[in-house]
Amino acid sequence: MPAAPRRVFQHPDPNPAWLGHRSENALDPALPIVDPHHHLWERGGDRYFLDALLADTDTGHNIVATVFVQCGWAYRTDGPEALSPVGETEFVAAVADEAARRHVRTRVCAGIVGHVDLRLGEQVEPVLEAHLAAAGGRFRGIRQVTARSEDFVASILAPPPAGMMSDPAFRDGFARLGKFGLSFDAWLYHTQIGELTDLARAFPETPIVIDHVGGPLGIGPYEGKRDAVFSEWRRDMKHLASCPNVSVKLGGLGMLVAGFALHERPVPPSSEDLARAWRPYMEACIEDFGAPRCMFESNFPVDKAMCSYPVLWNAFKRIAAGASAAEKALLFHDVAARVYRLQA
Repeated sequence: MPAAPRRVFQHPDPNPAWLGHRSENALDPALPIVDPHHHLWERGGDRYFLDALLADTDTGHNIVATVFVQCGWAYRTDGPEALSPVGETEFVAAVADEAARRHVRTRVCAGIVGHVDLRLGEQVEPVLEAHLAAAGGRFRGIRQVTARSEDFVASILAPPPAGMMSDPAFRDGFARLGKFGLSFDAWLYHTQIGELTDLARAFPETPIVIDHVGGPLGIGPYEGKRDAVFSEWRRDMKHLASCPNVSVKLGGLGMLVAGFALHERPVPPSSEDLARAWRPYMEACIEDFGAPRCMFESNFPVDKAMCSYPVLWNAFKRIAAGASAAEKALLFHDVAARVYRLQA
């Protein structure tokens, strides 16, 4: 018999009227921040381009630079299919140039993480060269989404095939990142962390960043099983932390897949609410990876469906309240600046 169709979950769009019911002033507003994970796109007629990004970064926190991460936007519509993702890099570089022309205080898209299908093997090289040429010196790495569940679909992008990180063709392409000095951003679910650990051990010289604290799931068959998921997630993240080439982004728990359903509240959560809900995951990552391999991220505008930008960074600052000044510098600025090679 054919397999039953997987359930489809759709992430909610940001609701400005709802977000307007919660306002907070920035805590520790002088602390320099690199936001190492945001997107630029138009979804459902709602644009999140330069002006929308600046409206968020100019809300009181000291955002000195940002890193754009691929999201399947503005691909080329003509020419070789393999080169289509270069259109996204061209678009983002133009946004960064416009921000520089305006002399805005934040170095917008100081780093760009783009996409190539690593299963192209040796044919990834001309695509990487095209990204580097298009980015104006900003290109830093590749993200090829591997997040997949056999139970549901919850991504705006097409679901990847199962076991892609162990595919010999994928690994052939992955092996070529080092030649260009590029890193790899990994977006996956907690059930796939072991696959990433195997990849990281096979390529110990390639910097890898695991996005969104490793994707602990809270929807579908994982709904109502937060303690069991946390235990499994923590076990596998500890194993991954033994790979010194891997860093972790602390954020992304506002996504629907995490199961916190913050958007269903009558008013948006406060930074205290977020810190209370997310602290166990982020403190576990800092304990296992160490502050020198952890960086807070906004994941905007995706997480904007659950909270505003100033509230999000206040939550991170509450989570890091007990850290030393040196540790805070690492978590909010230095790790991101080092991993993405930013002058910020």
